[in-house]
Amino acid sequence: MDYLWSPWRYRYVTKIGPASTCIFCTKPAENRDAENYILYRGRRNFVLLNLYPYTNGHLMIAPYEHVAALSDTALDTVEEMMHLMRQSEGNLRAVYRPDGFNLGMNVGASAGAGIAGHIHMHVLPRWTADANFMTTIAETRVLPEEVSTTYEKLSKLPWGDRVEEK
Repeated sequence: MDYLWSPWRYRYVTKIGPASTCIFCTKPAENRDAENYILYRGRRNFVLLNLYPYTNGHLMIAPYEHVAALSDTALDTVEEMMHLMRQSEGNLRAVYRPDGFNLGMNVGASAGAGIAGHIHMHVLPRWTADANFMTTIAETRVLPEEVSTTYEKLSKLPWGDRVEEK
C-alpha cells in the first residue's frame, strides 16, 4: 500500500467550530503580508492566497470592510474586486497555464462560506482532469506545490497600483 502525506492539511481538518476572529479583518491589520500570504493591497480590497487551497494558485480577494453580503458592499469596493479578479486570472494564467478557472463566492454559511460574515471572492486555476479519485473517495487533494512557493511566484507579478500597508 502507498501512503500520501499532507501534514499541512491536518491544521485545517482538525479545527473545531468557527474561528474566534475574522481572518479577513486580522490578516491585513497585522502588517505581515509575506507571512500572511497577502499578494496585493488595493484601496478597498486585498488579494491573498488560500492557506487550504483546492488547487495550486487558489487565491481570494476580500474587502477591508467587514461586510457579509455583496448587496451591502459599496459599489467602489465591488468594482475594484472585479478588477482584481480580472488581474488575478491573468497573473495565474501567466504562471500556471491552467485550462480554465473557477471564479466566485459563497455568501452565507448555508451556501458553503467558510467565513460567512466577510465576503470574499475565490479565484481557482483548473486543469483538465485535475479532480481525481483522491478528492472523490478520500476527501484529500494532491497539490504539487507548497503555499509558500506559490506566494513567491505570484508576489513578483504586477497587480495594479499598490497601496502602502496600513
